[in-house]
Amino acid sequence: MSQLIPPHGAEKLNPLFVYDPAENERLRSEAHSLASIVVSSATAANAVMLGGGYFTPLTGFMNKADALSVAQSMTTTDGLFWPTPVLNLVEDAGDIKPGQRIALKDPNVEDAPFLAVMDVEAVETFDDADMKLMTEKVYRTTDREHPGVLAFNNQGKVALSGPIKVLNFSYFQSEFPDTFRTAVEIRNEIAEHGWSKVVAFQTRNPMHRAHEELCHMAMERLGADGLVVHMLLGKLKPGDIPAPVRDAAIRKMVEVYFPPNSAMITGYGFDMLYAGPREAVLHAIFRQNMGANYLIVGRDHAGVGDYYGPFDAQTIFDEVPDGALQIEIFRADHTAYSKKLDKVVMMREAPNHSKEDFVLLSGTKVREMLGEGIAPPVEFSRPEVAQILMDYYRSSAG
Repeated sequence: MSQLIPPHGAEKLNPLFVYDPAENERLRSEAHSLASIVVSSATAANAVMLGGGYFTPLTGFMNKADALSVAQSMTTTDGLFWPTPVLNLVEDAGDIKPGQRIALKDPNVEDAPFLAVMDVEAVETFDDADMKLMTEKVYRTTDREHPGVLAFNNQGKVALSGPIKVLNFSYFQSEFPDTFRTAVEIRNEIAEHGWSKVVAFQTRNPMHRAHEELCHMAMERLGADGLVVHMLLGKLKPGDIPAPVRDAAIRKMVEVYFPPNSAMITGYGFDMLYAGPREAVLHAIFRQNMGANYLIVGRDHAGVGDYYGPFDAQTIFDEVPDGALQIEIFRADHTAYSKKLDKVVMMREAPNHSKEDFVLLSGTKVREMLGEGIAPPVEFSRPEVAQILMDYYRSSAG
């Protein structure tokens, strides 16, 4: 059997979900007697990712020294390569003290059920300069108009750090039973498919024809036998297409336009940071942990607005120390349909083309067309995919 790529910084995955039913039940009942806090959505998403093994080899939430070190140099104080702080930030820790076990409650599910138990090792406060440093380093801006900056700075400045045990996967497992997968499950499924070289494609949007062709292109050039489409199922910014609609559109595309046993549709429970380059590196760690050999990184990967240059999320990988990551990056340019060549190409690979030679539509324009029940041109979007999106826009307008 082929050997899958090892997880990040460890020989085997370290999922923090309590899989033993009796132990899970025991911790749930213990949680009732513990001091509890309703955590932020970002903290809940971190807990879900820790639970699923995506944050291997971390054992819980970072302390102040590790968070600042990671922000500054992309390594923890003991030298683990990691691109973004993984924190449990609160406004006020109340009477919580180091050495105490507490229960973390889920802000995204009705009645805030217990999400995890945590053994608090430290309760530390970041000052304004610390918050500014982390924000600047991770997001490359302190502009509150940036949705990631706003979310990060709205949680509070008190960090509770220490190991956690995760009791459930929030709303992701119940709302997306066919799509939500832990890193453990994806590794197992890759092995079941018998794939030996796997490409991962990150998306928070439906996949148009250019995305589809980019996946085919990457698989062909890398000699890969499997593709994992890995969609973000967590909190997005207003105006983004909801996960169930994206899911249906992507499934239809794979069903019709990919050979059998060549692609898996999966999703993960995380809130988008919109942190551009730093988030691209985090995405690479997720994908290495789930068993992918390559991650496609395109233009403005994980970006928002004009905060990052089009290829910053690719060039940041030049700063990753040798050997720090085993996954490799497939660097993609903007892909579009060439009228001259009658196929989708990477724009940098199409000499003697002017803008007019490509079918280029802005996201805004596409949303307008779909909202009016007009299918985008077949060069831009597969008709089966466009139909699902038109139905969504029509129903949401009504």
